[in-house]
Amino acid sequence: MSQDSQHGKWTISDSEDEDNVIPPTPQKDSNKPSIKLDLERKPDTITTFFKQEPKLSPKRNEDTHSVKEPSAPSMGSEARKAAHVNQTIPVKYESNPSPSVKRKRETEEAGWNLSSSDDETPSPAPKKEPKKSNVSPKKKKTEDKRPPSPHGPNYYKEEPADFFETNLLSINDMYRFYLNKVTGIPKKFNTGALHIKEILSPMFGTLKESVQFNYCFDIPWMVEQYPPEFRDKPVILVHGEKRESKARLIEQAKPYPHIRFCQAKLDIAFGTHHTKMMLLWYEEGFRVIILTSNLIRADWYQKTQGMWMSPLYPRLPEGSPETAGESPTNFKSDLLEYLEAYRAPELAEWIDRIKQHDLSETRVYLIGSTPGRYQGPAMQKWGHLRLRKLLSEHTKPVQNEERWHVLGQFSSIGSMGLDKTKWLAAEFQRTLTTLGKAGKSVASPETQMLLVYPSVENVRNSLEGYPAGGSLPYSIQTAQKQLWLHSYFHGWHADVTGRSNAMPHIKTYMRVSPDFTQLAWFLVTSANLSKAAWGALEKNNTQIMVRSYELGVLYLPSAFNMSTFPVEKNVFPASSSSKGFPVPFDLPPQRYSSKDQPWIWNIPYTQAPDTHGNVWVPS
Repeated sequence: MSQDSQHGKWTISDSEDEDNVIPPTPQKDSNKPSIKLDLERKPDTITTFFKQEPKLSPKRNEDTHSVKEPSAPSMGSEARKAAHVNQTIPVKYESNPSPSVKRKRETEEAGWNLSSSDDETPSPAPKKEPKKSNVSPKKKKTEDKRPPSPHGPNYYKEEPADFFETNLLSINDMYRFYLNKVTGIPKKFNTGALHIKEILSPMFGTLKESVQFNYCFDIPWMVEQYPPEFRDKPVILVHGEKRESKARLIEQAKPYPHIRFCQAKLDIAFGTHHTKMMLLWYEEGFRVIILTSNLIRADWYQKTQGMWMSPLYPRLPEGSPETAGESPTNFKSDLLEYLEAYRAPELAEWIDRIKQHDLSETRVYLIGSTPGRYQGPAMQKWGHLRLRKLLSEHTKPVQNEERWHVLGQFSSIGSMGLDKTKWLAAEFQRTLTTLGKAGKSVASPETQMLLVYPSVENVRNSLEGYPAGGSLPYSIQTAQKQLWLHSYFHGWHADVTGRSNAMPHIKTYMRVSPDFTQLAWFLVTSANLSKAAWGALEKNNTQIMVRSYELGVLYLPSAFNMSTFPVEKNVFPASSSSKGFPVPFDLPPQRYSSKDQPWIWNIPYTQAPDTHGNVWVPS
């Protein structure tokens, strides 16, 4: 069966007798690769290899499952783990490949949320071939040990001495929106960007305790990011792991007695704990950081990521009322409500701690998602209806507003339905086009929605090469059901921030003027383009169902005494006097050409090598 569109052609086999994909033989390496998938079974198992030109092939351990590494990440879920297996060291094709890795279709970020239908249950995973070892084949899961990089153990280089900031002079504290530092780009594009080592350094406060909310953890690496003087301070890790992956996470933390865990409740299928937030308690006060990076080294190395860093919140005077320290954006009570939604005793002390601090200087609005089905007033607490409510209450209509574009940029895509009217151009676009209470009851057909998602060429030419696509897990199973979506796509170009070759893991949404010089609002969030993240209306629009935990911050001009945000033309080096908003990529975005294809992570790319001489061959 052939799927063809303006933005890609894929050859798919719907053979019913093929549960697993068969690796191609070296002799049959074709310029027109195909991947065989059983569409009925929606397989959970694929083995991925890199091919490399012979002169570039490195030596490789025969047993890739026994590669030793300084700190093996404990992945956010089995599916996320599988995404990182896709990023193993490049190898030549071998006739007896390593055993394939079982993957759960439980997360959109890892590309396996094949349906958001309530009544769809996952098909059973194919049984694994027994290994030729003394390991019992009886439902025994093997944890894959990976080298610390897709390009071998020497890929991550120590940052130069002048890579890190030594003071805060280059930090623009007007918007408090920062990009992560990227290795391998000119220094000026990192001046004012932040690395995790800087965030946790004494430069921002004398740390006493912290909480790390995230999806994916590499605990030994995370501990190393704290400076030596803070490295044994108490840390709580808030995660969504279950069963084997939870056991691995706990095992990884054994050498670190200062680490405790808080498990987020995930009661709806295909939901994930996708929120990325740091709560930092200092001797001097308290700080919140809401970001887009997992706590793994690859996410802080050569990807484009973003964050909002709060001001340092001082402690309130003794005896202050509970309502004290609130901001005009209601940030304090919204943050407390989000934390209380976990229903976790481990967070109770932090909830009390936050109540004792003054958060009144906050100028952003909190937008969270928490799993559940909500009716009545609760519908507007979470997900895209929360965004709609804030845009209705705190923005005003602009002249010619139907010509102001809606722009979404993300790193993963869920199932949107058979056509745009099922969710994207209906309830979601209605939310994104809301401006003030006088907003139209339905989305104007004149308003363009522009979606920014990397093309195959973007990934191929990136700093990481094809392995960057392991963090852009748009699967063929989802893509081939929604070819209509690809006409919305625009490529990733970020010359303005020096990050055109640093693939985006950041997620941003905004409303931009027809000439791309003004913003009506800007949102940075963990939420990708999916119903699981943003919620979907049910029961004749009387209920919204949200699957995942997500968190982001919304910038509205009214909170900055402005009518719109001017788009900053010179983001780097950062300047404390700048009034423009630092959009992380180029505006206007460039629509895909007729030759461009959206990056799809589980089909082969063999026609051209990447920046490291590799091709991408999932088999």
